[in-house]
Amino acid sequence: MLLHLSTWPEVEAYLQQSQGMIFPIGSTEQHGPTGLIGTDAICAEAIARGVGEATGAIVGPTINVGMALHHTAFPGTISLRPSTLIQVVRDYVTSLVKVGFKKFYFINGHGGNIATLKAAFSETYAYLEDLQISHAHQVQCQLANWFMCRSVYELAKELYADQEGSHATPSEVAVTQFVYPEAIKQAPLSSEVARGHNIYSATDFRNRYPDGRMGSNPALATPEHGKQFYDLAVKELSNGYLQFLNAD
Repeated sequence: MLLHLSTWPEVEAYLQQSQGMIFPIGSTEQHGPTGLIGTDAICAEAIARGVGEATGAIVGPTINVGMALHHTAFPGTISLRPSTLIQVVRDYVTSLVKVGFKKFYFINGHGGNIATLKAAFSETYAYLEDLQISHAHQVQCQLANWFMCRSVYELAKELYADQEGSHATPSEVAVTQFVYPEAIKQAPLSSEVARGHNIYSATDFRNRYPDGRMGSNPALATPEHGKQFYDLAVKELSNGYLQFLNAD
C-alpha cells in the first residue's frame, strides 16, 4: 500500500489495523562513471515497496535527497545539510503521529544518512514530547540499511570479494540495473581505484576519489545479481519490520 496512491479514508482504515509505516530514504548523488545519480533512492524505494507488499505495510513517499555534502563537487549531486534533513524527518513523522501512527521503519540506501537519521530520531522524540501528544512516548523510529543486511553482505562478498568497495558498489548498481534495465550505463573504468581515505570536504573527496568510486568495480554488476540482492533484502527487512512492529 503506497501512501501517495491511497485516499485519506483508506489510510484511516489502515490505522485501525496497524500504526506502522515504512519510509524509503536515499540520496541524489554521484555514483561513479556508470552509477545512476539516483542509485541510493532507487534501491531504497524498490526494496521498501517489496517489503510493504510482503508485510501489508503502508509505504510513505521516498525521501530522495539526503546528506551528501561530500559528493557535491561532482555535477548532479543534490544534498541537504544535516540540520535540514533532521527537520524534514521530524516534520514527516510529526505529521503522521498526530493522526495515530506510532512506528516508523526507515529503509535507507545511503551510508551518509546514518548519523543524521539517528540524530533526527532523537530530535523527533523530544519534539513530540514538547508538543504533549498523548502517545508520544509510544513513537519509535528504526533505521534499516538494506546494504548492511547480513544476506546482502554475504552475497556481495561471494560475487565481488574486495571489488565491492564502499561507494558506487557493484551490488547497489546491480539493483538499479534490475529496477531500470533500460538505464544501464557503460563507460571505461580505470583498473586503479582509490580506497581507504577519510572523508572531509567535497573538494578533498573529489581529489582523493577522482572518478567518484571508493574501491569498487561496478562493471561486475548485472541485472540478475540485482534481482538476487533485491530478493534477499526484501526477505530480511520484511522480517525486521514485523519484529519491530510487534515489539513493545
